[in-house]
Amino acid sequence: MKRVRVRQHVNPLSKQHLVSIALPDWSAVYQNPKQPLHLDLGCARGRFILQMAKLHPEINFLGVEIRETLVKEALQSRNDLQLTNLHYLPGNINYSANELLFSLPVGVLGWITVQFPDPWFKNKHIKRRMLQRELIDSLVEYLSKDGIFFIQSDVLKVAIEMKHHLQENPYLRLLNQDWSASSPFAIATEREIGVLNKGELIYRATFQKQ
Repeated sequence: MKRVRVRQHVNPLSKQHLVSIALPDWSAVYQNPKQPLHLDLGCARGRFILQMAKLHPEINFLGVEIRETLVKEALQSRNDLQLTNLHYLPGNINYSANELLFSLPVGVLGWITVQFPDPWFKNKHIKRRMLQRELIDSLVEYLSKDGIFFIQSDVLKVAIEMKHHLQENPYLRLLNQDWSASSPFAIATEREIGVLNKGELIYRATFQKQ
């Protein structure tokens, strides 16, 4: 399939992105909707969870990405491989988190990953960053007991901010006190591979719900 070109930066606060995510019938999306679910936010082209879905048929995977063109490409890849434990949704998770989470089968959310989110370097754009406190509180509410919330970034300032926000949630326990040298997952994202190939650092933190 031809790789599509898309804008790298999308303003999540623009009017066109302040719309609800169109929610599917989960029983039509997954062969077994009651399997544990891994939610990957800002999944871009979705290659990470596509490879994870092939490796773990006993887990359902859901990617949410604000750039609809990338979601269409990811869904085509999913269909080509006939994976029944993988789905992608286009939309702004900060605008529709509660609707999406409430629609999921009860108790299935076992993993949440936020990997290399857009850093929005300018101070006036910090409000555009994905991992805001309100979103974290919603996600943690639906995360199952002992569930994992994993973050990583190659931008230290962004990693520190995400880690700080997560530490403020009383239901999360940080599992690695220093920045983790490795990911808890067997599959790496495209961005992760690129950063490591350049010999640059990645800042990772893993939290568990108590």
